[in-house]
Amino acid sequence: MSNTKARLPQPVASEHIPLKARNVSFSWEKTPLHWLPGDPFTTHTINVLHLLLPAGERWFVHVYKQALPLIRDERLRADVIGFIGQEAMHSQAHDEVLPHLREQGLDPTPYTAQVDWLFEKLLGDRTLPPGRARRWWLLERVAMIAAIEHYTAFLGDWVLNAHELDRRGADPTMLDLLRWHGAEEVEHRSVAFDLFVHLDGCYRRRARTWATAFTALVFLWQRGARFFMENDPTLRGGKATFRDFHRSSRAGTLPSTGAMLRSIPTYLSRSYHPSQEGSTAQAVAYLASSPAATAAEARANGAA
Repeated sequence: MSNTKARLPQPVASEHIPLKARNVSFSWEKTPLHWLPGDPFTTHTINVLHLLLPAGERWFVHVYKQALPLIRDERLRADVIGFIGQEAMHSQAHDEVLPHLREQGLDPTPYTAQVDWLFEKLLGDRTLPPGRARRWWLLERVAMIAAIEHYTAFLGDWVLNAHELDRRGADPTMLDLLRWHGAEEVEHRSVAFDLFVHLDGCYRRRARTWATAFTALVFLWQRGARFFMENDPTLRGGKATFRDFHRSSRAGTLPSTGAMLRSIPTYLSRSYHPSQEGSTAQAVAYLASSPAATAAEARANGAA
């Protein structure tokens, strides 16, 4: 089999819908620091999203704006534009949680400064001559985003089905933020992969950038959870360990270790396509009932 293009199945046609950004807003005044009652570890492990996503999704938008002129398929171009709008909104929504954390005595600035450096400097634009070198760096980042989006879609599908969070009394505003975001990740889960295949599709690049993205995500997530636990003003000697993660995953308040491990061969399969995973119908159903999304829709219709 050629190493340049993976032989991909046709996407599941019923899983594709037009994308739109929803101008949501959230009020955090009533959300406690430990928004999952009695479980600071799960709270802070999920809170790492608020540290990673603002800078990461701004980076997605920046890279995709550079890729837009290279797209030759009009439907894919529309999908990418919709993706850009949704990711920009995700970045803003998670960024707005950070002042609430500071007000509760947990300043994330030391960690977010490192994340900003990663995306803006290490993975940012480079001074490269026009032509092959500049295109290579763009394709590397497009492929890396496809790998990251595999995991954001995985997490989106998980949180839409994480009923244990409801049973344990998770703060409804935080849960709506997570599920609104998760539903949109499921909704647009194929866009990054389709863009990568459209511009390149090299399997070696897909595998290489997956390894980079997966390693970085695991490192950043465990580092972020430890940062939160060690700096939580209500905890004395707070720690985050893989044993804690395994216990929470078995309880259903975090994704299971087994499911995450099975996601690896799924993405690396030459027959993989994101439309095979998750349910667009479930995502759309949640967005039709989400307090934040329905309020955004009402405001948009009122403005119209």
